[in-house]
Amino acid sequence: MHISHPEKKEMAKSAEQGHPNQAFGWAATDTSGVLSPFKFSRRATGEKDVRFKVLYCGICHSDLHMIKNEWGKSRYPIVPGHEVVGIATEVGSKVEKLKVGDKVGVGCFVGACHSCDDCANDLENYCPKKIYTYGDTYYDGTATQGGYSDVMVAEERYVIHFPDNLPLDGGAPLLCAGITVYSPLKYFELTKPGMHIGVVGLGGLGHVAVKFAKAFGVKVTVISTSPGKKEEALERLGADSFVVSRDPDQMRAAMGTMDGIIDTVFAAHPLLPLIGLLKSHGKLILVAAPIDRPIELPVYALMSGRKLVASSLSGGLKETQEMIDFAGKHNVTADVEVVPIDYVNTAMERLEKADVRYRFVIDIGNTLKAA
Repeated sequence: MHISHPEKKEMAKSAEQGHPNQAFGWAATDTSGVLSPFKFSRRATGEKDVRFKVLYCGICHSDLHMIKNEWGKSRYPIVPGHEVVGIATEVGSKVEKLKVGDKVGVGCFVGACHSCDDCANDLENYCPKKIYTYGDTYYDGTATQGGYSDVMVAEERYVIHFPDNLPLDGGAPLLCAGITVYSPLKYFELTKPGMHIGVVGLGGLGHVAVKFAKAFGVKVTVISTSPGKKEEALERLGADSFVVSRDPDQMRAAMGTMDGIIDTVFAAHPLLPLIGLLKSHGKLILVAAPIDRPIELPVYALMSGRKLVASSLSGGLKETQEMIDFAGKHNVTADVEVVPIDYVNTAMERLEKADVRYRFVIDIGNTLKAA
């Protein structure tokens, strides 16, 4: 999830002249959100930097918000993309953990203060001065640009090493969608075999949450408004059961059975029915929320069982690397539809209609060609 910080007001330098190395991608230049070919520049590879050829980039729903300035913080031109993977082509002299030829990726952010308590505890995702992969201002005053492009350069600390067995196309969305659900499962201790976890919503986040939870060995129930997703949840994704949230009988039968729930739905919806599904001391974790309205919190329902409502935002770099290694070990990938770069505007239209199972990934390596 990508939320821009209004306090960052520095003037960014010209996209083409800010750095010495030419780059090419697709960018939005106004609030129409239409993406088109765009020439810009990347910095030279510093002593702690990794440069890599981008092969794939996932399309996150936050990309759609940003290119249309729906959060009111976008600065054009914007090259979106924060699920960026490829092959390292150059490493700086002080890079220690990565080498040329490694499979690598960059997720939601590329900088932080490195001096606050969050940074000291490997929680760069909560640093108040974190720098997002695109749509933000880097330390040198230039605009950050994302992975709908041919090349990326990032400090080693912000580059994730991919196991050789993890496919880059299906692995790319894990750098945002994957860590967004993995982190709360771990932090809120919902990974113990034998536990019963609910997953609300079977989209880009939800389907990965099901896969990670099953890899941890917990029982998983998908909670959805769409009865038509039952077979997909049970047969393809391996969920143990399926509850239609609009069916009072099904919801009543599941009351008080779950240790935790990961709620991945962005649209406004009532929390009271979900709280009712929790056991005493159960935890409802929101990893998505409507941007334009507050959520009503039914406190009495929480008191009647010492239940918890909490939230979570992506994960730090150490945990993201742990998540990718875990995904490699357990063969966890996102279900993706790989598309060429010139399909990206159509993909955005389809994404807005939730017409994708479950994540678009752009084939940058084979389809992005500089003019």
